[in-house]
Amino acid sequence: MARYLLRRIILMVPLMLGISFIVYALLNLVPGSPTDQFEFSSNFTPADRERIRENLGLNDPWYTRYFIWLSNVFQGDLGNSFVNYTPVLQRLKDTLPNTLLLTGTSLVFALLLSIPIGIWSAVKRNSFFDRSTTILSVAFYSIPSVWLGLMLLILFGVKFQEWGLPSLPIGGTQTLRGESGFWDRVQHLILPAFTLGIIQLAGWTRYIRSSMLDVIRQDFIRTAQAKGLRQRAVLMGHAFRNALLPLMTLVGLTLPDLFGGAVITEEVFSWNGVGRLTINSLIQNDYSVAMAAIMMLAFLTVVGNLLADVMYGVLDPRVRLG
Repeated sequence: MARYLLRRIILMVPLMLGISFIVYALLNLVPGSPTDQFEFSSNFTPADRERIRENLGLNDPWYTRYFIWLSNVFQGDLGNSFVNYTPVLQRLKDTLPNTLLLTGTSLVFALLLSIPIGIWSAVKRNSFFDRSTTILSVAFYSIPSVWLGLMLLILFGVKFQEWGLPSLPIGGTQTLRGESGFWDRVQHLILPAFTLGIIQLAGWTRYIRSSMLDVIRQDFIRTAQAKGLRQRAVLMGHAFRNALLPLMTLVGLTLPDLFGGAVITEEVFSWNGVGRLTINSLIQNDYSVAMAAIMMLAFLTVVGNLLADVMYGVLDPRVRLG
């Protein structure tokens, strides 16, 4: 196991280098520049804008700037924002915990509900419950997260308030004015976590159902039932454990979808996370912040896939990682 982990971690280095090169090239080859914000300002002349470009190193070829950026990264320096000149590392520290909280909550929410629903749907195959969950799963899996988030905002944030019902906050991570405690954070988290997790919940429910149906038809399940074991023990002790193995791989493969979906969800709900920071920096052509934010999301995705592979080896004794 240790040798496998070491090999995977070593392979992550060229992978992250390749991602950083491609991302840096794309960011610098698209039209736009951080100095565009000064173009229509009467306080800055063309000479001033040219001097700013020279000070920021924007007149150098992009590949030259990439190797300078890479050298600084290895020294622990992510640079400063081109817009407000604050340290990029500080901006990531301020937003990363919110992204991890959102994605982690949505992941736990999807797993806690998809597992029992998927198992029960398999056990009660072709029942009313099974058909209902199938319809709802297909419906929620097909709904764009942007549309779903906006509808939830309108219903639970605006309409509930108009109707005199308990409403939820429509944006942000906490109330800026007044008391802001644990329950306030939870209220702000409910809608974005539900929006991000419901699509995964829909997909995982159908996957668990299919896996359980494949497993409960196996000979070892019939053998366990013939021995007189209770149905609950057969399902949870034998069937579910084997059906859980491919789910771990699926969870690892969908982690990029979670982090990618967080970018859209954070923007819809004004959630102060890395995803929203990425969008704002791209709009403002803030190369240094955008580069750091995208690489942070890429790193979390790679680590998530590594954890999924490790969990597969831990849960399945037939797999030997070495």
